[in-house]
Amino acid sequence: MRVGIIRVLTTSDRRLLNSHGKLLQETFGFDVTSRCIPDQPSGVYDAESLRRAVPKVVELALDMAGDVDALIVSCAADPGLAEVRGLVKIPVIGAGSAAAAAALTFGGRVGVLGLKHSVPGPISDALGERMLLIDGPESVETPEGFLLPTGIFDALAAAHMLVDAGADVIVEASTGLTSIGMADVLRSRLGIPVIDPVMAAGSMLVSAVASRGLQARELQTV
Repeated sequence: MRVGIIRVLTTSDRRLLNSHGKLLQETFGFDVTSRCIPDQPSGVYDAESLRRAVPKVVELALDMAGDVDALIVSCAADPGLAEVRGLVKIPVIGAGSAAAAAALTFGGRVGVLGLKHSVPGPISDALGERMLLIDGPESVETPEGFLLPTGIFDALAAAHMLVDAGADVIVEASTGLTSIGMADVLRSRLGIPVIDPVMAAGSMLVSAVASRGLQARELQTV
C-alpha cells in the first residue's frame, strides 16, 4: 500500500522527516512518501499554529492524494483532517484521533503525555472523563523540544508521575515523542500500555483497508 505521511513539523532534516514513515514501513510494510508543510519549524503547539497549519495540510494532501492509496496526518492535533476527508476519496487518518481511539480500548484511566500545558483537541474530546492529565514536561513547549536531552528526561519524569497518579494506560499526545522512540522506552520502564500516535494511525489504516476489502467482497457475493 502506498501511504502519504503529512508531517506538520517543517524540517529539511531527511532523517527527521522520514522517521515516522520509516516506523510505519518497518511495522506494516507500507510504501511511504513523507512530506512536510512549509514555514512551521515548531510544528503545531497552540491554537494559532493549529489554525495556520490547516490550509497547508489541505493543500499538501490534495497534491499527494493522486499518488498514494491513503494519507496519514502525523500530528496529534489532526490539523485539516475533516477538511481533507471531505475533499479526497482515499482513507485519511489523523494520528491524534487514532491514538485516542486506541487508548479507549483499554480500561481505566488514560494518562496523557504531551506538550507543556497542552492537550490536542481530538484526544481530550475523545477521552473525556477518562483523561488523567498532569502538566507536560516543563521544558517542552513545542514538539521539537522532545529532540533535546532535557525534553527526553522531562518526558520520562512526567510519564512516571502519570503512573503514580493512577494512569492505567498512557497515550502520547505529541508525535514528537514518536520521533525519539519514546513508547518502547516507557513500556519497558512502566510496565503499562503506551499508545504511540503514529503507530495507532498505521493500525487504524490497516483496519480501515481490511474493512473496505471485506465490504467489497460482500458486495460481489450479493
